[in-house]
Amino acid sequence: MTMSNAASAGGTPVPWFKIFKYCVYAFLIVNLFFFFMEDWAASAHLFSNGISFSQLIEAYAATIDTAAWVVLLLIFELETSVISDTRLKGNLKWLLNGLKGICYLVIVYACYGYLSKYIIVHAFEPSALTDLCAQAAHNLSFMTDLDEYESIAAANCADLSAASAFYQLPGTGIVTDTEALQSAQWLSLIDVVNSANWLLIVVILTMDVWLQLTGKLTGNIIKVTTAFKVVLYFILLLCAVFWGIDGDFLDFWDAFLWILAFALIELNLFEWHAESEGKHTVLGDSDKIAH
Repeated sequence: MTMSNAASAGGTPVPWFKIFKYCVYAFLIVNLFFFFMEDWAASAHLFSNGISFSQLIEAYAATIDTAAWVVLLLIFELETSVISDTRLKGNLKWLLNGLKGICYLVIVYACYGYLSKYIIVHAFEPSALTDLCAQAAHNLSFMTDLDEYESIAAANCADLSAASAFYQLPGTGIVTDTEALQSAQWLSLIDVVNSANWLLIVVILTMDVWLQLTGKLTGNIIKVTTAFKVVLYFILLLCAVFWGIDGDFLDFWDAFLWILAFALIELNLFEWHAESEGKHTVLGDSDKIAH
């Protein structure tokens, strides 16, 4: 007996696929909390003088981006699997489209946040500092990696002073060394590439859903859009591998879950399209019999 055919004590098939799918979604929601903690810790160093409203997206880009994506993912789940075609119209359709529109704006804005962070980590300048221990009382922070900082104190300054050259972010008390700076710059580039790729995927997926709702999604269109999405997903997979090699497990785990989550949405879409095609075939056969 396969897992999909397993039955509960009452004889009702256990919906293992749905359980698996919603577990993936739940893990993504949990990750939202971890990203908030990372952003909160990093912002304390990057924005030591306080965060203005206009700087929120720079300080909490990952949190805001992830929150918008979670809402968007759940809307796609409702559209492609939960809500029937007959109900997906009128006020409900407008409500979902309105929520998606807000998510799109936030996601684009978050992409700008990643771009801003990319610009920030490329703004470091060579510093005249040679001994961080001599600066231990000056409230300096050491950037160990992208979004990761340590306050320089007497207890850790000797370890952080091992580098031969240091860099400092102008107008701040943030310093780093060559290795950490290069890593942060690469990671910031990956963030921008990853964010831009997801934007392209969601544009194509939104088009697929609209075509399906209007009865215009054909097999040929699915082949074309799927080809584009395969390339984009492959790039996202490369980003995830890079995060895994770099040692940032949260980014790797989150990227893996998002690829898996949208693969499940793609399966929803394929099943939805297949069911619609089946209904059309049945209706067509009925017309032939009637004539």
